[in-house]
Amino acid sequence: MDFRAIYRGFRANKRAYVSLWIFGILVVLSLCAPFIANQKPLFIYHNGAAYFPVLVDYPEKTFGGDFESFTDYLDPYVSDVLLRDSFVLRTFVPYSDDSILFDLHAPSPTPPDSRHWLGTDDKGRDVLSRMLYGLRTSLAFGFVLSLCVLLIGMSVGALQGYYGGGIDLFGQRLIEIWNSIPVLFVIIIVANTIAPSFWWILAIVLTFSWIGLAGVVRAEVLKVRNLEFIKAAKVLGFSDWYIIVRHILPNAMVATITYLPFIMASGIITLGSLDFLGFGTQEASLGELLAQGKNNLTSPHLGISSFVIVSVLLSVLVFIGEGLRDALDPKGKVKAQI
Repeated sequence: MDFRAIYRGFRANKRAYVSLWIFGILVVLSLCAPFIANQKPLFIYHNGAAYFPVLVDYPEKTFGGDFESFTDYLDPYVSDVLLRDSFVLRTFVPYSDDSILFDLHAPSPTPPDSRHWLGTDDKGRDVLSRMLYGLRTSLAFGFVLSLCVLLIGMSVGALQGYYGGGIDLFGQRLIEIWNSIPVLFVIIIVANTIAPSFWWILAIVLTFSWIGLAGVVRAEVLKVRNLEFIKAAKVLGFSDWYIIVRHILPNAMVATITYLPFIMASGIITLGSLDFLGFGTQEASLGELLAQGKNNLTSPHLGISSFVIVSVLLSVLVFIGEGLRDALDPKGKVKAQI
């Protein structure tokens, strides 16, 4: 596999290349969310000592207060009295995703202003902060789901395609039955039974998401399992496991890599749909922001901001997938050069 040629083919697709940069920026912003949007300051220099509240929770007594509980840095008493003569370095957005603001100039949700660039939601929380943390949740869900789907889908597809016969036939019938189960209904039923969480939803979505990739890998393995170099490896006495991992799966990587951005986009859509319907996690999420926009039609900033970030995220993933498909396809390389 000529990685330089693949890179040149991918870069020739300007839309995919720009989308990759945008996606990288979104990933960096999501990873740095606690250092960009947080009610805890990044650094405090108080009475000759240095403190890092964003990393360590300090009790209020540390700064001369009366309570042993953790410091509420949005409390006017803390900022105006206890830390009045201290150097305080705050984050770019001085609010966390769960910070409820009681000093708003109007009933929430409030429109964008100089303090809240994207306004606040109906519970008095900063929308920009919740968007950053929701983006982190969605990307983490998509990345973990894609990795797990890659491991399970490639394993099942490779075994079906390599051995064929009864294993392949029985596996296909099981997959057809399993694929007929509506995943959304299963998650809704489970959500009414147990408290939904990030890992519970991931586990349920994963049990259904690997099926598509397994079919792609199976088809690729079926094409190469009877080629001469596979027969030669068998004659030389190599184990089935070695042949599958060393000789067969690399030939299926082209289709697999092309499939991954679409798996990630599908996972983000599923998580967003559940959060939108109220069956998702209790954390900040893009789906919950969309639900805020639906429930507050008189506050268009909620619907517009959530729609824009979801559209951009899903669009760049689709464009990256298309760019990988064209770069890994010899015909696509020719078209890109033309």
